[in-house]
Amino acid sequence: MLQTLTPQELTLKISVQDLGFADTSQLLGKPKKSGSAKSWIGQASAEKATKFGLSLQQPGFNLLVLGEPGCGRTSLLLGTMQEIAAQRPAASDLVFLYNFDVPEKPLALHLKAGEGAVLRTALDHYVRQLAKALPALISETVTPAQAEGKAESPAEKIISQPARAAATLFLNEQIATLHKLASPDIPVFSRYLEALKRDALENLEIFQLSSSESEDALEGLLSRYRANLLVDNRDAQGAPVIYEDDPTFQSLFGGMESSPDHAGNTADFMRLRAGNLLRANGGMLMLHLRDIVSDQHNGPQILEKLHRFLRNGRVQIEEPGGSSGHGSASYLVPEALPVQVKVILIATPEEYYAIQDEASELASFFRIKVDFVESFAAHSASYNTVAAFVAERCAHFQLKHFTAKAVARLLHAMQRWVDDQTRISANFAELQGLMLECAAVANSRETELVELQDVEDAIAAQRARHEYIEQQMREAIVEGDLLIRVQGREIGQINGLTHIDLGDASFGSPVRISARCYAGDEGIVNISREVEMSGPNHDKGIFILQSWLSASFARLTPLCLTASLVFEQEYHGVEGDSASCAELYALLSALSGLPLPQGIAVTGALNQHGEVMPIGGINEKIEGYFRVCKQVGLDGTQGVVIPSRNKQHLMLDEEIVTAVEQGQFHIYVISHVLEGIEHLTGMSAGTADAEGNYRAETVMGRIQRTLELFRSACESNPASASLRTRRSKQFE
Repeated sequence: MLQTLTPQELTLKISVQDLGFADTSQLLGKPKKSGSAKSWIGQASAEKATKFGLSLQQPGFNLLVLGEPGCGRTSLLLGTMQEIAAQRPAASDLVFLYNFDVPEKPLALHLKAGEGAVLRTALDHYVRQLAKALPALISETVTPAQAEGKAESPAEKIISQPARAAATLFLNEQIATLHKLASPDIPVFSRYLEALKRDALENLEIFQLSSSESEDALEGLLSRYRANLLVDNRDAQGAPVIYEDDPTFQSLFGGMESSPDHAGNTADFMRLRAGNLLRANGGMLMLHLRDIVSDQHNGPQILEKLHRFLRNGRVQIEEPGGSSGHGSASYLVPEALPVQVKVILIATPEEYYAIQDEASELASFFRIKVDFVESFAAHSASYNTVAAFVAERCAHFQLKHFTAKAVARLLHAMQRWVDDQTRISANFAELQGLMLECAAVANSRETELVELQDVEDAIAAQRARHEYIEQQMREAIVEGDLLIRVQGREIGQINGLTHIDLGDASFGSPVRISARCYAGDEGIVNISREVEMSGPNHDKGIFILQSWLSASFARLTPLCLTASLVFEQEYHGVEGDSASCAELYALLSALSGLPLPQGIAVTGALNQHGEVMPIGGINEKIEGYFRVCKQVGLDGTQGVVIPSRNKQHLMLDEEIVTAVEQGQFHIYVISHVLEGIEHLTGMSAGTADAEGNYRAETVMGRIQRTLELFRSACESNPASASLRTRRSKQFE
């Protein structure tokens, strides 16, 4: 039956004494417990799945992390990744060398961490030695062209055998030094050094030339003797951990660096650059799904190439579309390199499931699913962990510490964010932002600690910054532009409650719902649906309403009724079924002729059995209606009727609690729709007897008489009866 809620049932009171501290400074330096400030507060299942997934090094066990922004999914994952990676060895370096046999396919050389930089330095030294020593060693030449009195040209100079022998000896010494840089179990490097020496001997003539053209040729020759260090792990303290927060095709998979050297003196392989997949080889790479798919141009290419990498475990450096747009780059085709990387993909559930159609196989490569919850159970232990978090953030940002009362108010706000007296929001990013605002308010008052009033003022300031649209709507009601009455009684009219979500703010507002009924064959007409201004959930609610009404008067079905329902002055569309109880009451009032109090607003959905189901946005709806009534004028008759199953979701402002305590405002809860109509009309709803009839002086009895009159009117009109017969056959 209908119940009037007491002030104590309208919100949650958190005991300051149970928190066990005077201010958060007392929580610093205490021994860390399970669930302490830097742990996964409220995310035990996510923590377990994360650590299990990151401990598996076999291919395919990538992590799919699902959760809403602000719950710590990025920071907590990244911290755990770094902890685990620090216990593993550093990954190898990756060096590309010139391939003297197949120039378009550079040689890939994997070396121990730090050896890549040593090799690059050594080859740079080798190049400098060649440029400095070889011209002097091969200075002895003969010029057969002089005998004929011809002018000597650089191309006609011939290197003497002694000079060539000296150059060979010099190169052997240099190559022997380079041999010591890599372990003998890298045959690729040994073959490379032999080719390196051979190439220099075959091009000795270039070292003796002196023209500007020949200098370009020498620079081009020497550039291919260098090492391109693509991945450098010399400073790594463990396995690599990379967080790619702005992914592009090149940043992930690598590419060709553009060169201002139009003469082509720089070897193409030196312009190759590694992407983060190569840099993360042997470690972990974190990505946000939204970042991958948001770029309309590169998004599909990135997703497809990532899918390809997950399938075959190899990365090939290439430009988007397979070409960099440079003529010299188009013929360079590096080999696809095997890479072992654990990919951590972060997304909201909506983002992930939105791409299932175009990337249905993606989930098969992410065998470890990590679900971050939006809220967790509220109890003394969880309150303590949140308080410890507040203390740690105060120390981190060098903020004033919070008193116990201020922390209790923060906890209340966190539970209000999820509209639940039994759960706390897991959005710690939102909590951190609120803390910073509270600290700023406290600074302006020059207090030593952040106190309760500072938190109240910060929350009030947040609401005030987003109140403009709601204030406009209230003023429109007060001035009569929006026809909303909060006093008196009317037949076929009632105030429903809407929830308006603007993204960064949300509020509730009343809307007049009206019903008109007469004899006919069209049933219940949803005017919003007829003009395509209603959504499927709202239409579903109307059909359920009609089903309940027909079942309640089964003896008279099919009902001879045409009824219209509409949200008055609603021009932006209607969605959701939370107004179906209010719509039903307007219809029952119109059929019974019993007026409804305009000061009582109704919200709630019903099922086919008349049971009232919980709805969302309950606190915003009640508070929005209360503010309208307050501005019009509270007279002690106003209030709201809500589902009883929403009782635990009430986290109302103290202002409403006070108004209820003083008898100026009332909040009623119902479990069945008939409980509400009894209260609104002041008359017994009535119960059907064995034959399906209701007593006359009940709400349902009055409606039954009206429906019987409608049937008589329809039966006396043959055209209407024929229409009814045709419509019945359509559904047979």
